Amino acid sequence: MKIFISADIEGTAAIANWDETRRTHSDWAEFRQLMTAEVLAACEGAMAAGAEEIVIKDAHDSGRNLIADLLPEEARIVRGWSGHPDSMMFGIDETFDAAIYTGYHAKAGTEDNPLAHTSNGRISRLLLNGEVASEFTMNALCAARYGVGSFFIAGDSGICADARAMVPGIGAVETLQGCGPASDSISPAKSRRLIRDGVAAALESGKDGKLPQMPGQFEMVLEFNNPTDAYRARFYPGAQAHGLRAAAFESGDFGEILRAFGFMKV
Repeated sequence: MKIFISADIEGTAAIANWDETRRTHSDWAEFRQLMTAEVLAACEGAMAAGAEEIVIKDAHDSGRNLIADLLPEEARIVRGWSGHPDSMMFGIDETFDAAIYTGYHAKAGTEDNPLAHTSNGRISRLLLNGEVASEFTMNALCAARYGVGSFFIAGDSGICADARAMVPGIGAVETLQGCGPASDSISPAKSRRLIRDGVAAALESGKDGKLPQMPGQFEMVLEFNNPTDAYRARFYPGAQAHGLRAAAFESGDFGEILRAFGFMKV
């Protein structure tokens, strides 16, 4: 069994402040350890279920957060950013049996995590076919494009609820709940135990229900906080104005949606 793990940090148990996510701040050292520990727990759960190969995408900020020497020898790690449209899922392909997500967070405009956002701080909302989308939305569809189901997610209560709605068979561990600028979290030790057990159970449960529905046509709308960002995004080939602070792009190929998102969001 071959497993892909996409690892973020803002949904890691106990996190509450942007300083804890930034490699230039002293708080980051502690939380990169907690992020790594949750990924390691996911690896242990996957191996307990029979995984023989694991590929991990370090998918937060610089892409250089995980402490590589703590990962098991069965794992490969993708660090940094290649520029590939798959972005947080770069490295996945048709040879994988399952996708897993750790440290994931609520989408922009929601209150389930004090660090809620979608890709960057310039985006106020991302909509896909009229529904507000998260990073998980885009990444689960990216995996589905290769025929890979999304089996498990760990993150705040908001993103877990969204994931269950999109992929009814997904396993989930809720690490924290946002309370304005604060977070109410389970302990990191409990999070690691639940992730380890949850990943193993999810992978042993079979593939039924793990693939989200893939529409035949996609309309992506990027709503920005600043109208100047929307103005610039409209110059992407095929993009259109969509209100005062928004740009839209349509395609029947989700790969083209990912490509447009990569260029338009910057």
